[in-house]
Amino acid sequence: MLEVEVWRRLLGIDRRTVIESIEFDEDADAIVAHVRPRRSKKRRCGLCGKASPGYDQGEGRRNWRALDLGILKSFLQSDSLRVNCPEHGPTVAQVPWARHGAGHTRDFDDQVAWLVTHTSKSAVGELLRVAWRTVGSIITRVVDDARAAHDPFNGLRRIGIDEISYRRGHKYLTVVVDHDSGRLVWAAVGRDKATLEKFFDLLGEERSHLVKLVSADAAEWIATVVAERCPNATLCADAFHMVSWATRALDDVRKDIWREAKKMGAPTLIARIKGCRYALLKNPEHLTDKQQMGLARVAQVNKTLYRAYLLKEQFRLVFQLRGKAAIRALDDWCDWARRCRIPAFVDLYYRVLRHRESIVATLINDGLSNALVESTNTKLRLLTRMAYGFRSTDNLIALCLLDRGGYCPPLPGRREAA
Repeated sequence: MLEVEVWRRLLGIDRRTVIESIEFDEDADAIVAHVRPRRSKKRRCGLCGKASPGYDQGEGRRNWRALDLGILKSFLQSDSLRVNCPEHGPTVAQVPWARHGAGHTRDFDDQVAWLVTHTSKSAVGELLRVAWRTVGSIITRVVDDARAAHDPFNGLRRIGIDEISYRRGHKYLTVVVDHDSGRLVWAAVGRDKATLEKFFDLLGEERSHLVKLVSADAAEWIATVVAERCPNATLCADAFHMVSWATRALDDVRKDIWREAKKMGAPTLIARIKGCRYALLKNPEHLTDKQQMGLARVAQVNKTLYRAYLLKEQFRLVFQLRGKAAIRALDDWCDWARRCRIPAFVDLYYRVLRHRESIVATLINDGLSNALVESTNTKLRLLTRMAYGFRSTDNLIALCLLDRGGYCPPLPGRREAA
């Protein structure tokens, strides 16, 4: 009995599996354990787990790759029967040691999934002696299994929506993050209304009505879908994207003045504002002494550029306030921008006016922003580089959900400690 229990632990199987015999395969240089499910676990549908009548012998005996035993590979070998499920028809029977459709044991899958989020892909392939494309299939299986066990859309109240480029040629993923848990909830290829509609189709009408706050940039396709599918939600404009509008407007003013000075042949003005770009665009608290001096020169030689700088700074400060004080600051900024006679900021005023409702929602809802989503996107960019070589974007999305969606399993044998 002790010997059997030791082998159970080594092979990562439980008492639902009977060990018939163990042999060493010299040709494969591997340990092969001949196993079978216990009688109570036999003839169950591999998809739903329901007891079903037998259908045929399938393809005979087959192997499942298990965790290595020291320097040796190990395999579980068993019959691959098929059952006739009342719901799914003829289906390969369920086995206790592996997920449906897998060529590896559950513990092997979990170890691959853990390693792929903690180390490089070359290390994963070298350590476990598997191809990188096989890794893609494994993590897709692990994530699908975890999402089937726990509803990923349950309890969503505050979400963030954004897009991220995953490949050259304008290839994008649309991602949805839960602000309350910090998890990546959903991702799909594309960045348009049709793509986002798929998320709300999965969420369902009832749960869509429970969403209260949605943070996003000013993309029209996001605003349109949120308005249609989440009637009870308030759309909050992302502060980072809003401030970036003012930063770009300031840079446009700087470029226009630079070009005009070169056209007019004003070497003194060119010399005084040369090298001041970063002084204008950086936050004042981060300026070096040299940049502060450059900003002071701008204030002396070109009042228009300096006023554009002050407009940018006042707009940035709006998002550091909350509540009524922030709304008053926004209205004051709008009054100034409307009368400033700087074309780039007059255009920005009208743009802000069109999105005023979502900006105000941000200011009165504790500054809800896409900062969490942008942080997630930064990590996803690392994962997209790691996912190079996967056959499909499904494997890429599975890797993103595995790492950022909270689906990474603990190492085999350490579940209690986790």
